[in-house]
Amino acid sequence: MSVPEIRPSAEADLPAITGIYEHAVRYGTATFELIPPDLAEMTRRFNALMQGAYPYFVAELNGRVVGYAYAGPYRPRPAYRFTVENSIYLDPAIQRRGIGLRLLQRLILECEVRGFRQMIAVIGDSANTGSIAVHAKTGFKLIGTHPNVGLKFGRWLDTVMMQRSLGEGSATVPTTDSG
Repeated sequence: MSVPEIRPSAEADLPAITGIYEHAVRYGTATFELIPPDLAEMTRRFNALMQGAYPYFVAELNGRVVGYAYAGPYRPRPAYRFTVENSIYLDPAIQRRGIGLRLLQRLILECEVRGFRQMIAVIGDSANTGSIAVHAKTGFKLIGTHPNVGLKFGRWLDTVMMQRSLGEGSATVPTTDSG
């Protein structure tokens, strides 16, 4: 397999990103959305992240976007401004080949450069062992599991919470007021 290029995303990538996410919504439990958002909604979400100066990357393999990862606000209240939540989605045909790991590693580095101090992973479905393992491999620690909080495909699903420090983490207080 060729080595994918991990690069910042662009608006031109959004049709491929929308298709990858549509598959995750329709057939997977990593997201608890039930109706796939259309391209217009995915564009709105992308623009909101860009305006907030959050990192957003794609994995491109042989000229085709096969995965993406981004960080966004963990919660809207200002006290959370140094904490981000990550999201990673892959084309099902390339899962379990290390591309998600490469996306997450790049995302972590970029969040550290931007001054964020904590990253939270909210993993849909405790049976999502691949995502849990990738996060653990990059230094995330299990914080806990919210049992049976989502209902999708006629069954109750857990969310697994994982967290990792970024940069100095909580060892110091940032000298600037923004992430």
